[in-house]
Amino acid sequence: MSDQLNITTDYLIVGQGLAGTLIAHFLLEAGQAVHLIDDNYPRAATKVAAGIINPVTGRRYVKSWRIDDLIPKAQQTYRELEQKLNIQIYHPRPVLRALFNNREVNDWQARAFDPAYQAYMVPGDEVNIGRYAEHTVPAFDYGELREGAQVEIGTLAEHYRQWLINAGLLTEAAFDFSQLQLLDQGVEYRGIRARVVVFCEGAKSKANPYFSYLPYEGNKGEALITSIPEAGFERILKHRIFVVPLADGRYWIGSTSNNFHTDDLPSEKSRQYLTEKLDELLRLPYRTEEHRAAIRPTIKDRRPLLGTHPEHPQLVIFNGLGTKGASLGPYWAQHLADVLTRGVPIDPGVDIGRFGLNPSK
Repeated sequence: MSDQLNITTDYLIVGQGLAGTLIAHFLLEAGQAVHLIDDNYPRAATKVAAGIINPVTGRRYVKSWRIDDLIPKAQQTYRELEQKLNIQIYHPRPVLRALFNNREVNDWQARAFDPAYQAYMVPGDEVNIGRYAEHTVPAFDYGELREGAQVEIGTLAEHYRQWLINAGLLTEAAFDFSQLQLLDQGVEYRGIRARVVVFCEGAKSKANPYFSYLPYEGNKGEALITSIPEAGFERILKHRIFVVPLADGRYWIGSTSNNFHTDDLPSEKSRQYLTEKLDELLRLPYRTEEHRAAIRPTIKDRRPLLGTHPEHPQLVIFNGLGTKGASLGPYWAQHLADVLTRGVPIDPGVDIGRFGLNPSK
């Protein structure tokens, strides 16, 4: 971006992945002016992720944090964006969960009859595994989760990007921090004047000089896009790996998890791992079409990062959506928009101040 622009806006948003897309949407809904800067990085996490909404996770079958609030907001928001952009991205899909021994079955049954979990968990003896019985190697038993979904967050970001471009609200370029000037009342960046900058940079936030003090971890995930034309699977299958239906007989297979990565490139080791797991599971031929990799913006407590810089009130961050971004994103983007436009107090569970860290040290 060599030429100076001449733009005055309320919010300059840096990054147009899922976080940047959603905060732009809610700020615009609140009547604010926005302008976005994004470099369209090909291995951004939003482009690679499956967009799974999974209400109960982990070996102990625990409800995802705040899931009772997150799911209704996600459903509402994605449906609104579908109408706005004339696309279909939100696909309700039950999650079929493989259970591998008696202990897991007993634990599942106990959870399923807990009143706090009955909206989500189907007892194992009520699960019909359908086509999976014929086309996959069976597990010991299965449980099923209601209210699961797959959200095409990459498609959402792509279409929202084009909408922003058509509206003159997005500049495609890498962000250069040396060009950011902090003013008494706002900021200026290469001819863009804004009251506030909202950084939604995903894993790139580790290099943000204003917010690099926060406890980012970053987790590398890899996935395969496969064609399994004979499968006809409609539910999300969790059987050591996820098998997630896409369109036209294609499936997202993943993912790996690596906290000790040195790059964001697809690796042969992860391809082999995912291929081996799929070979062990499927009784059908398949073809691998793509191998994708990205760094997820994860935080040590696995909760989003929202808030204002403690020394520069014109700088704000929205990050850390991590592996559950499809469910976390809409609720917390709305919350941040309310904080910025209505003065709502920020939720302590996501406030960047929860770590007690000082950016000057």
